[in-house]
Amino acid sequence: MLPTGLPQGAVPRLERPGPLRDRVYEALLELITTRALRPGQHLVESELAGHLGVSRQPVREALQRLNTEGWVDLRPAQGAFVHEPTEEEADQLLTVRTLLEAEAARLAAGNADAAGVEALEKILADGLAAVDADDVDAAVVLNARFHAKVMELAGNAVLAELAAQVDRRVRWYYTPVARQRGGQSWVEHRELIAAIAAHDGQLATRLMREHTEHTRRSYHARVTS
Repeated sequence: MLPTGLPQGAVPRLERPGPLRDRVYEALLELITTRALRPGQHLVESELAGHLGVSRQPVREALQRLNTEGWVDLRPAQGAFVHEPTEEEADQLLTVRTLLEAEAARLAAGNADAAGVEALEKILADGLAAVDADDVDAAVVLNARFHAKVMELAGNAVLAELAAQVDRRVRWYYTPVARQRGGQSWVEHRELIAAIAAHDGQLATRLMREHTEHTRRSYHARVTS
């Protein structure tokens, strides 16, 4: 275990192209999104710089940007801490996600061809395998991939852009309930694929709305379980 509490192998490799501050920002954001850096965790510039193999300056710049975007809290005389989302913040974002995803499902049902449906079924198979293997990290990634594919099949660039803005926060909120949702989430995905394949936009909309609402309720229920 590393000094900051990062699991061995959790620190992403920094690719060389692009400004260093942007690469450090992306690395830290990925660590926060996957909860390798946990909500409330103290972020020590020197330790993060050591893990990433960079100086403290790009880390400081990345933390300032993450603070602006709401991922990190900078506290006077205390330092930087991973933001702890409130229940209201999570509820607002997951409600918006429901609206975006339901519309994407409706459009996907109208647009999806056989190749698109096949791609969804492949992600479904991989997701079920991840659940069977109790590989929560893989299940979270595949869940995001499934929803991104539905958004792609919707064929609406503006809708996709809006969804991309909330995608990482959705992953952040989904990770703590991924095991709890488990196989049921992928059963719901299978039903959604069937609706999309049948070009039933009304059913696809309803199923996606119910699916995302299940995740929202699971997130709120986790604090009382």
